[in-house]
Amino acid sequence: MDERGPLTDEALDEAAEAFQRLRPRLFGIAYRVLGSVSEAEDVVQDVWVRWQGTDRSTVLDPGAFLAKTTTRLAINVAQSARVRREAYVGPWLPEPVDTSVDPQVGAERGEALELAVLLVLQKLNPVERAAYVLREAFEYAYDEIAGILQLTQANTRQIVSRARKRLAAERRDPVDTAHHRRLLDAFVAAARHGDIAALENVLSADVVSYADGSGMRGVARLEVAGPERVARITAFAQRFFPGAEYGVAEANGRPVLLLTRDGAAVALVTVTVGPNGIDRLYWILTPEKLRAYERSAHRFTGRP
Repeated sequence: MDERGPLTDEALDEAAEAFQRLRPRLFGIAYRVLGSVSEAEDVVQDVWVRWQGTDRSTVLDPGAFLAKTTTRLAINVAQSARVRREAYVGPWLPEPVDTSVDPQVGAERGEALELAVLLVLQKLNPVERAAYVLREAFEYAYDEIAGILQLTQANTRQIVSRARKRLAAERRDPVDTAHHRRLLDAFVAAARHGDIAALENVLSADVVSYADGSGMRGVARLEVAGPERVARITAFAQRFFPGAEYGVAEANGRPVLLLTRDGAAVALVTVTVGPNGIDRLYWILTPEKLRAYERSAHRFTGRP
């Protein structure tokens, strides 16, 4: 830490300029590791505080320094978050982020950004998650990742390889973007009118729905499987959210169903699509997560 006394305005401006330039990448790293907008924001703010107090004359590469600090802090938060999530009521789903107005989050590469992929990533331990994110989403070299994680290059390669295999085993092959959008549009239209038959028509035979309501009354605490049951629960949203408007928005690089009432989000639904229709639905209903999604639209305005 810098022991030379308070920063001058000029020095603070220089520190802020360097940090602001790198902030989208820092948030992108933390968000992918944590699957949480609010936790990633806290990590980035902590990095900013540390950056202000660092003797930057000794920092040869601000980008490398800040990426390392962000990754280490995100790993620490992920380790403590695991205990909280084990006690979570019902399915825990990642917090969505608005990439329509915040495209820089996915500007490096879209890898490990989709909600379904972030959910699979949470099954890895925090170090495996960080190694995979740094390599696949941000294309860091193995020696850079080894330095950030304080591992050998050989160990780093093994960790990334294991993480790739784990994700490949659990992920479904992506479908054509246009096909994904057509099915989502049909799903939104059917959901808006509570048309159970039309909903069943766009769902695959092995469809599964997950709802993150954090214990909200009336929200399923277990996964719901099968097109008939999933369609009926989807149609029930009309009564659960009376007067809500149905529209298509963007989250995590994909179009999603967004339900709003009086200008505020009350539900966000992201889907994955297989060859036979929509096969996974992820309902975000927890108010704090919806507020984090709305807040993500304004992340890069103003100073750190």
